[in-house]
Amino acid sequence: MSNRNKGILLLLVSALGFSLMGAFVKLSGDLPTMQKAFFRNIIAAAITLGFVLYHKERVFGKKENQKLLLSRSALGAVGIIANFYAIDHLVLSDAEMLNKLSPFILIIFCAIFLKEKVLKFQVAAILVAFIGALFIIQPEFSVEIVPYIVGVIGAIFAAGAYTLLRVLGNKEKYYTVVFYFSFFTTVLLLPFTVVMYEPMSLQQWILLLLAGACATVGQFGITLAYKFAPASEISIFFYSTVVYSALLSIILFGQIPTLLSIIGYAIIFGASFYMFMKNNRMDKAEAAEEKQLKSS
Repeated sequence: MSNRNKGILLLLVSALGFSLMGAFVKLSGDLPTMQKAFFRNIIAAAITLGFVLYHKERVFGKKENQKLLLSRSALGAVGIIANFYAIDHLVLSDAEMLNKLSPFILIIFCAIFLKEKVLKFQVAAILVAFIGALFIIQPEFSVEIVPYIVGVIGAIFAAGAYTLLRVLGNKEKYYTVVFYFSFFTTVLLLPFTVVMYEPMSLQQWILLLLAGACATVGQFGITLAYKFAPASEISIFFYSTVVYSALLSIILFGQIPTLLSIIGYAIIFGASFYMFMKNNRMDKAEAAEEKQLKSS
């Protein structure tokens, strides 16, 4: 199997992991969002700690990277709380697709904070993606819009976290970064969970434990996928989460996305596919140019 195909397979597994996480969170019922997020992260922290110790790495990373790790974790914590709130209050596939706005927002943040050049086709894709988001949100300026706004806020904070991951680069091992984030979020959510705690049935315990395990599979899958192939070549396959989530919504919850939501999915996916194709062409053109320079 080629590295590219390994990357695609890992992304598909990652997408399934995150989709199942969302389904298990929703199935766990009427529990406080903070409590659900706490159990998701404490499981992920426990699993990733095992990886850190096995590889004999520093548990909390290097001293010089603490500000970046802390900032990335803080942004990621807000992002995951907002995402869980959206999952609880929206059709699962709607929540997932709003969360998938983060790659587009990432481009904006990288341009503002990292001074990366934004190309015309990226600007066009961002505008189209946000039009797609409006189809999903269907703004009516009522209280029902709140979960949609929270879902978009989750995508914004996730994009902020990913921006800092770009800065971190290869300065830390992927399992160290995941553990730091999971541990930070667990500690942050602990007091809220204690104050708001609602007793859970055995079924709810099992569902939240499964949510944490699936989230860890998703996190590891996406991290390893990009080690086998560049994001520009395979990232489009991560949108399979929306397909998984739509099927899970119908099978488990009897929730069918509205026609406008489906149009919104198609628009956002189309913008993503357009960026995917443009990035591939640019990479091939750069590789051909580099090869020509070497041979001359």
